[in-house]
Amino acid sequence: MQKERRPTVDGLRTIAVFPVIFFHAGWPQFAGGFLGVDIFFVISGYLITGILLDDLAANRFSIIKFYERRARRILPALTLVIAASLIPAWLWMMPDQMENFAKSVIATALFGSNFFFWWDTNYFSESIHMKPLFHAWSLAVEEQFYVGFPLLLWALYRKRIGMLAPIAGLAIASLLPAQWMSAQYPSANFYLFP
Repeated sequence: MQKERRPTVDGLRTIAVFPVIFFHAGWPQFAGGFLGVDIFFVISGYLITGILLDDLAANRFSIIKFYERRARRILPALTLVIAASLIPAWLWMMPDQMENFAKSVIATALFGSNFFFWWDTNYFSESIHMKPLFHAWSLAVEEQFYVGFPLLLWALYRKRIGMLAPIAGLAIASLLPAQWMSAQYPSANFYLFP
């Protein structure tokens, strides 16, 4: 079931996209522009959680249908982006660049590009501008979240367990390693799930 569009959420999305664009445009005032990506993660999680809870309450939740809706929403645009990137890559990349690009295509198609780019690229280096699919790292993190979160909500709902305490515990369990990793392993912290 499609939820009604919410102008406030669309407004937050609009506001969140500007710091990302300005960061990638090289404006030094927006060195923390990736905060916009975090805002998108929160908005997406909020919307998907609402949809899942509505489906659970109406007894129409299906993990297969959930994944099918995600695939219908994500795969056409992702396929187009990958296909459109292939032509300029083929025309202008040197063989070693093309090999790296091919690896990024595979990682992106498997929603593991956050791992690939974590191992391969420093987010803050100039070399990211030579990686056509680099932006797909955030999509990978989001899709990895959707592998387990709907199942967790379904299990809690099915067992009639209150959701607030387990989800709050999960949030804290994610926040603690994220805080520690921000000082010890900032690149991993940026790309990976916590």
